[in-house]
Amino acid sequence: MTDNCLHMVDQAFPLIDLHRHLDGNVRLYTIIDLARSHNIELPAWDIEELRPYVQVTKPQPGVMAFISKFELMRTVLVDYEACRRVAYENVEDAHREGIDYLELRFSPWFMAEKNQIDPVGVVEAVCDGVEAGSKDFGLPVKLIGILSRTYGTEKTMLELKALITKRDCIAALDLAGDELSFPARIFVEHFRIARNLGWSITIHAGESDGPKSIWDSIELLGAMRIGHAFTATQDQRLMKYMYENAIGIECSLTSNVQTSVVKSYADHPISAFLDYGLLATINTDDPGISGVDLLYEYNHAAPLAGLDCEQIRKAQRNALKIAFLTEDEKTAIILKKQSLT
Repeated sequence: MTDNCLHMVDQAFPLIDLHRHLDGNVRLYTIIDLARSHNIELPAWDIEELRPYVQVTKPQPGVMAFISKFELMRTVLVDYEACRRVAYENVEDAHREGIDYLELRFSPWFMAEKNQIDPVGVVEAVCDGVEAGSKDFGLPVKLIGILSRTYGTEKTMLELKALITKRDCIAALDLAGDELSFPARIFVEHFRIARNLGWSITIHAGESDGPKSIWDSIELLGAMRIGHAFTATQDQRLMKYMYENAIGIECSLTSNVQTSVVKSYADHPISAFLDYGLLATINTDDPGISGVDLLYEYNHAAPLAGLDCEQIRKAQRNALKIAFLTEDEKTAIILKKQSLT
């Protein structure tokens, strides 16, 4: 470290997670409890014995291998009450972590498919669970709907229609999944509809594919933020454009190591992003799979990625800058934090 900062996080400023998948953050206990209630077979019934089947213990050979760790989490989403419970517990977990504002994202089709439940019901259950959790724990939360590009254009249009049934509950739309096989350009119509609804746009891009994927996400889909954006450093014109147009970057350090997008924390481009002046942030991605929380990412992963205290706190401030909040909402979160410190 380049200074004597005692705390990586500025404890007087809001702690924010902008990139967290609620369907990638199911408690191990909840998996066991739901499996028992619905007579679902598990490979283990003890939390520690189950952990290796759900959490990543070593780097995976790519993003899609990492996504396979979702399987048991999806298996126990047997009905709408299970979806509601998982959504509610996500908010409770974030509150316990000391998070002051949270953006949770979810794919209704991905959550519904395993047990063949209706994505429309999933959306309603998730909205209900998050709303209840936000009220009970006093934590402001906004939901981001995901289109799982891996399902192709027709099913993702159905997924979009399911999200629209609760349009006032959704703040933004994301595109996630197999970036290489399902490029941004085939989803132009989906995101035109979303923008016309007034939703903000964030896209997973530059994680498995090159800078062109990021360009297309911005120019064709209207992305205001990019999830991961790892390959942006390969294109200096893109870096300049993202800087000049305040395109945010949602970095997830441990996740990127575990998906083998980077070989190690030290190879992560977040330091380069911040040095360039880009609005890069620190997030958890799938904490239930990665076995991390947000403070781990700030206090452990960020220093390993070469960030000093000043850079870490810059990333913390960037999160509020690029959050899908109005200026009044941002001010309210700052004032609430100040009243507690």
